[in-house]
Amino acid sequence: MPIRVQSNLPAKEELEKENIFVMDEGRALHQDIRPIEIGILNLMPIKEDTELQLLRLLSNTPLQVNVTFLTLSTHQSKNTSKSHLNNFYTTVPEYVEGGGKLDGIIITGAPLEQMDFDKVDFWDELSRILDYIKDHVTSAMFVCWGALAALNYYYDIPKYPLEKKLSGIYRHYVNNRKCPLMRSFDDVFYAPHSRFSEARKEDIQKVPELEILSESPEAGVFVAMKEDGSEIYVMGHPEYDRMTLDNEYHRDMDRGLNPEIPKNYYEKDDPSTKPYLTWRANSNNLYTNWLNYYVYQATPYDIRDVKSPGNLAKDDARR
Repeated sequence: MPIRVQSNLPAKEELEKENIFVMDEGRALHQDIRPIEIGILNLMPIKEDTELQLLRLLSNTPLQVNVTFLTLSTHQSKNTSKSHLNNFYTTVPEYVEGGGKLDGIIITGAPLEQMDFDKVDFWDELSRILDYIKDHVTSAMFVCWGALAALNYYYDIPKYPLEKKLSGIYRHYVNNRKCPLMRSFDDVFYAPHSRFSEARKEDIQKVPELEILSESPEAGVFVAMKEDGSEIYVMGHPEYDRMTLDNEYHRDMDRGLNPEIPKNYYEKDDPSTKPYLTWRANSNNLYTNWLNYYVYQATPYDIRDVKSPGNLAKDDARR
């Protein structure tokens, strides 16, 4: 949340230079506060794990955040019970047609990096959702496969298969410290990756409205953003818990896939040891900054004014 100070306080200018959010008295007097509405389109196979991971990150702000878990109407989850989905999820068309409005949305990763987009069974529905987001959501965060899919759909940026799975905790660097999304990040920080494909830096750089905010020498682009903050692309999995990569590694071992040990994860690369947790603070920063600067500060007070009204059926007819 912002620091409220007197308008003429000498320290105010220096704090702003350091990218610390300072609100003067005049602006504070006109601040209206309401709950922020965030939708999570959860495409991960074990949805309960992802729910917990994302809720932890979204809770690290004094803002009141109302979370709606969303699912697809054209795809049936194989790893989550129908009762769980029926009790805690609504399909995107049901939510939108019922008058639901969103200030922000998160579209998660999915275990589909090795599949062409047009072969994904729910690609048509996801395309309609991506169209809807452009006109009706203040800011969207796309994670891992969700980021690859949105970059491809919006900008025709291809995804490229990797020679082997990228799995582990990788060192990243901040490219633009003045961007509010990168506020409070160290010059060097760590984040998890777990994927078989990538979007390449040179393709993203060809799109004038996109900026690469963080990258890794080993893992490539980590965070990219549209200049107005309406689209955030996160190529890794900063939401992962301490044991998520461990669970994936042992799952693949049990399946006889002979996976490589995740990099920079276990002490002395010994999978019998408890992994170090080295990315939680950075992940909290990322989601808190997104909520504060690109949702809370950008969305209108009256949620009915979040971009223009519409529904998925009408939007689909215009395509």
